[in-house]
Amino acid sequence: MQSTTLVNHQAVRSSRLKLKIQIAQLNFLVGDIEGNARKIIDLALNDQNAVDAIVFPELAITGYPPEDLLLRPHFIHRVERAIELICSEVSQLCLVIGYPRYRDGKLFNVAGVVSGGQLIAEYEKHKLPNYSVFDEKRYFAPGHEAVTFNLKGVQLGLTVCEDIWEAEPAAMSRAAGAQLLLNLNASPFHIGKAPEREELVQKRAMDNGIPIIYTNLVGGQDELVFDGGSFAVDAKGDLVHRAAFFEESCPTVELECDSDSVSPIPQHVEPLMSEAQRVYQALVLGVRDYVVKNGFNGAIIGLSGGVDSALTLAIAADALGPDQVEVVLMPSRYTADMSNQDAEAEAEALGVEYRTIPIEPAFKAFLEMLSDEFAGKPVDVTEENIQARCRGIILMAISNKKGRILLTTGNKSEMSVGYATLYGDMAGGFAPIKDVPKTLVYELCRYRNGLSPVIPDRVLERPPSAELAPDQKDSDSLPDYPVLDQILERYVEQDQDPAAIITAGFDRSTVERVIGLVDRNEYKRRQAPPGVKITRRAYGRDRRYPLTWRKS
Repeated sequence: MQSTTLVNHQAVRSSRLKLKIQIAQLNFLVGDIEGNARKIIDLALNDQNAVDAIVFPELAITGYPPEDLLLRPHFIHRVERAIELICSEVSQLCLVIGYPRYRDGKLFNVAGVVSGGQLIAEYEKHKLPNYSVFDEKRYFAPGHEAVTFNLKGVQLGLTVCEDIWEAEPAAMSRAAGAQLLLNLNASPFHIGKAPEREELVQKRAMDNGIPIIYTNLVGGQDELVFDGGSFAVDAKGDLVHRAAFFEESCPTVELECDSDSVSPIPQHVEPLMSEAQRVYQALVLGVRDYVVKNGFNGAIIGLSGGVDSALTLAIAADALGPDQVEVVLMPSRYTADMSNQDAEAEAEALGVEYRTIPIEPAFKAFLEMLSDEFAGKPVDVTEENIQARCRGIILMAISNKKGRILLTTGNKSEMSVGYATLYGDMAGGFAPIKDVPKTLVYELCRYRNGLSPVIPDRVLERPPSAELAPDQKDSDSLPDYPVLDQILERYVEQDQDPAAIITAGFDRSTVERVIGLVDRNEYKRRQAPPGVKITRRAYGRDRRYPLTWRKS
C-alpha cells in the first residue's frame, strides 16, 4: 500500500478551521469532452472564492459510460488536452475530477486532483464492475494504491464509485491517513437504489471512523438515468446532507476540522421521494435527455386511449413541454368510441397538438393486395399485425418529415412475452416505459393524476385491449397482469427457474406458458428501441440472452 501526500498552497492550518467542499452534481454529455471541460471550468471560476474544493462525478470529462469511445486513441488525446486546459484556467481552487488516463500501456479510470493550476495527484479506480449494465473490465485496468492529498492541512482520500461497494479501498485510504473520503460516482438509477447506496456508505463510514462525501452524476444516457441524490455522512454514519434528485445541483458541504477530527456540519437533507415519484422522474429525465441530447425537434406518439400511451404522453409532455409533443389518433374498424374520446381528453388535458388519421383505407388496401395470398386461410393474428404496421408507417412518416422522434408505448410485461408487433407498435426511436411492468404503469398513472388530472378514470378502470379484433381484451391472450408480472419478476429479474416459481404457488401451466413466451421472443426484444432502465434487470444491455439456444 502506498500513500501519495501532496500539500497545496493553503496547507498550513490553525488549530481549528472550516473546510468548504462543493458537490458538482452535474449532467455531462458523453463524448463532449470540450463542452464538459468548459462546464467544469465555468463552475470553478464562478465559485473559486466561495469554496475550497469542488468534487465532480466519475468520468466527468468524458461523460459516463463512454463505452467503445475509450478504444479510440484520439478520444484519449482529447481528454489529455482538456485536463491541460482545466489546469491552465483554474489556479485558485482545488478540483477533484473523473477521467480516463493511459499509463504504462494500460487505461485507468482516474480521479485526478488539480490544485494551484497543476495536476498534483491521480487515484486509479480499484474495483471495476463487470455485471448488470457495467462493462468496465473491457476497458480499464484496476489500480492498487491508496492516494491521499492535503487540503488546508486535512488529509483527503479518494475512491471511485464501485470502490465504496467493497470494504478494502476505503480501509486502505483510512490506513494511508485519510481524514475525509471523497467518492466520485456514476451510479445509475433503479428501483430501491438510493436507500441502498446510503446504507452502504453509512456502513463504510462507521467501519472506518471517517466522514464520506458521495458525489453522483445526474442525467440520462441512452437506457441509463443517473439520479443524483449526492450526500455526505459523518464518521458515525449519520446522514448530514443530501442533494436533490434528478436535477443538477451544486451544494456545499461545510466541515469543522481540528487536529483530531473532521466533522461535516449538518445541513439540508433533501427528502427521499416516494418510489412512484422516483420512477416517474427517472422516466421524465431519461426521455428529456435522449431527445434533447440527440438533437430531435420533439416527439410523436400514437395515442390509442389505452393506459400505456396515456402514461407515455404524460411523461413526454412533462419532459419536453406540450409544444414539443404531438399525438396522432389512428382508429380502426375495431376502435371503440370511448377510446377516441379518452385519447382526445388526454391530449387536451396536457395541451398537446393532436390529429386523427384513420387506418381503414390503408388496412383495406393491404388486405386487397394480399387477397390472393390469403385466399382460403382464416383471419388470425396476421390481420391484427397489419393494422399495427399501418400505424407504424404513418407515425414513422410523420417522424421523418418533422424531425421528431417517435416514442413507442409498449411496457415491460408486453415486451417480455412478445405481445407487440415488429415494425408496428414497436416501430420508433425510444421506448420510455419499456422497463415498466403493466401493474406499475397503473401506479404511475395514479401518481401522475395526483399532480394534475390528465388520464381519465375510465382508462384506468376498463380492461386493457389492443383493439385489433372484435371485443378483444389482453386477458384473452395473457394471464391477468398481477399474476403475469409476479412470474416475470421472478424469472427475468431474479433468474428463478420454473420449478422454484411453481413451488412459490403459481400454476404450473401458467408458469410454463409465460416462460415459453419470454424465451421465444428474445428476437423481438433485440430489435426493440432502447428505453429507460428502472428495474434491477432491464432488457438490452442489462439482460443479454442469445437469440438462438436450446430452450429447456
